[in-house]
Amino acid sequence: MTVSAADKAVLFLQGPPSIFWTEFARAFETAGVKTLHVNFTLGDRIFWRKRGAKNYRGTLKGWPRYLRQLIEKHGITDIVYYADRLPYHQEAARLGKEMGVQCHAVEWGYLRPDWITLERGGMGRFSHFPSDPQTIREIAAKVEPADVEVKYPHTFGQEAFNEVIYNLLNFFGRPFYPLYTADKYYSALVDYLPWLLKFGSKAKTLPETFLEEHNQDFFVVALQLQSDYQIRANSSYRHLKDMMRQVISSFSRHAKKSSRLVFKQHPLDNGLERWDRLVASISREFGVQDRVLFIDEGNLHAMLDHAKGVVVVNSTVGLHSLRALKPTIVLGAAVFDVPGLTHQGRLDDFWKKPQPVNADLAADLVKALAGTIQVKGDFFNREGRKAAIDAMVTRIVESRVNMPGAFIDPPPRLSWAKGIIAKTGTATQPALQPEWETDAVPELGYARIGPSS
Repeated sequence: MTVSAADKAVLFLQGPPSIFWTEFARAFETAGVKTLHVNFTLGDRIFWRKRGAKNYRGTLKGWPRYLRQLIEKHGITDIVYYADRLPYHQEAARLGKEMGVQCHAVEWGYLRPDWITLERGGMGRFSHFPSDPQTIREIAAKVEPADVEVKYPHTFGQEAFNEVIYNLLNFFGRPFYPLYTADKYYSALVDYLPWLLKFGSKAKTLPETFLEEHNQDFFVVALQLQSDYQIRANSSYRHLKDMMRQVISSFSRHAKKSSRLVFKQHPLDNGLERWDRLVASISREFGVQDRVLFIDEGNLHAMLDHAKGVVVVNSTVGLHSLRALKPTIVLGAAVFDVPGLTHQGRLDDFWKKPQPVNADLAADLVKALAGTIQVKGDFFNREGRKAAIDAMVTRIVESRVNMPGAFIDPPPRLSWAKGIIAKTGTATQPALQPEWETDAVPELGYARIGPSS
């Protein structure tokens, strides 16, 4: 049964630190769709440039009851939220499924830089995008080729400014929303103050001759931010040091003596964790300090050209490496972790016999993603916002999110997620991830790491 725009009502929960959410709502209203927004923090309130929003100042425990009342009173048919594993959004996804409300997760695109993710339900372990190669090929045959040209760039300054303002508003505006449960690894001040110490410091880079001297005989480990909720929600790691230890331990025992291992820091890392010291300490412990390097900066494309393989938890660097046809192993849950693309064996085997990337399947994956759960656009670029919003409104109004064929229920990656904590003892469930306590404990690291690591 087709639902008209006039029959729809969209509830906006927390959004990106941008005016994107406000423009998104206005576009829905122009199309005849009713909208409603809930503020949880002062940052939400300031970035929402429309009247009539609800302010939720209750507890997380009381949120499901409040949300149920909103859905029933306002006839909500769809919910949109940015970052699907935030605690209030988890509850919305659960309640939405129970009440027949379509929930849509919005995030930075898998096909960065100028793509936005729009998925039904969730991402990572909770993504409904297929993991079966044949299904991906069938979807690719039905959709248009992906537009890989960068059309909507934004600057680091735009992104950083909005992020800082939003999080500082939440930090200092706490008295206005005193019961808000924040899913933040660091407080805003702890997160941002270390940047002052980074200014003027000399970045660590690869030696000039490294790429040629170790051509096709080094591996790249693409680090994510410790504060990245994808680490906590879609991997078995509570802290990246656990991943570093497992990777260096395995490398020390199974890689060729001539091989090198390069840890590349995330461009937005604040330096608080001092990964350089940690990598050096673990490398000394395993006797490979002369074979393991840490860098702050580096040309990723040049590194991929010369690398033998890439290790990620679930960073989108993994998609870049697959598109460059570089063997890649994923140690967490990622939508691109597909047989025929990523290494499906143990990490111990990756160093000497990494499974190759099927070039045709890699192209089909990009095409299938772009045609179903990716939207060309940007949160900060004006033209990019309009392009993305127009496409997203159309998909939601016409119930075409994840279409054609990219909604597999239950989410295919949940079946990989049983028992890793008990088997490896590498992590305990985060307090804000109640689903970890039931049947969705991430397991992916077990098969890839192996009990010996």
